[in-house]
Amino acid sequence: MTISDNLKIIRDRIESACLRSGRDADQVRIVAVSKTVDVPAIEKAIDAGVVIIGENRVQEAWRKFQQIERPVQWHLIGHLQTNKVKRALQFADVIESVDSLHLAKEIDLRAQERGNAVEVFVQVNTSGETSKFGVHPDALVDILYGIADLHSLRVTGLMTIGAFLPEPENVRPCFSLLRQLRDRANAEKIANIKLKHLSMGMTNDFEVAVEEGATHVRIGRALFGKRE
Repeated sequence: MTISDNLKIIRDRIESACLRSGRDADQVRIVAVSKTVDVPAIEKAIDAGVVIIGENRVQEAWRKFQQIERPVQWHLIGHLQTNKVKRALQFADVIESVDSLHLAKEIDLRAQERGNAVEVFVQVNTSGETSKFGVHPDALVDILYGIADLHSLRVTGLMTIGAFLPEPENVRPCFSLLRQLRDRANAEKIANIKLKHLSMGMTNDFEVAVEEGATHVRIGRALFGKRE
């Protein structure tokens, strides 16, 4: 199976999940997770139709960004340390992993220095697992009110990593919770905050995430194959 074949299968599965949940498949974007994937394979994915590349690590992403001269979006989806924000802003079109007000303020400061606003998603820990990053669901609205005062950030969505469970159906509560949190936050009508996107679901569970309203699914293994 080629990367192009894999991409078609993923799109077909997304379309089926959308049909089951009464959604339009055009509402769902594939974020190709390219952690440890080499540049030639990423370029094959782009040739096949991938338009969003998702990277976990700033230094690895920066190296690839400099080699891949293609009109794609770059999303940073891994945990971001404040001392790497300046570098991240050199390539990232969207930072999906804003998990604290402290980090948001640092991104805002560095974005002001660059003279441009940055699109971000707030990462929420919906699984309750202590090993995962993300704001506590109960703290989300307060953090959004704090971020609303940062004028170089455009908060457009939420992101979560579901619980790592063998049965995708058991991960559904994580995705359902993120959708509910988005709706509650939007109901607050916080100035400068309009949450449109839900980044949730990976290779093992993205169909369930789509059924629960995902607008971005982060797919690595199903697209590129198993990592070495």
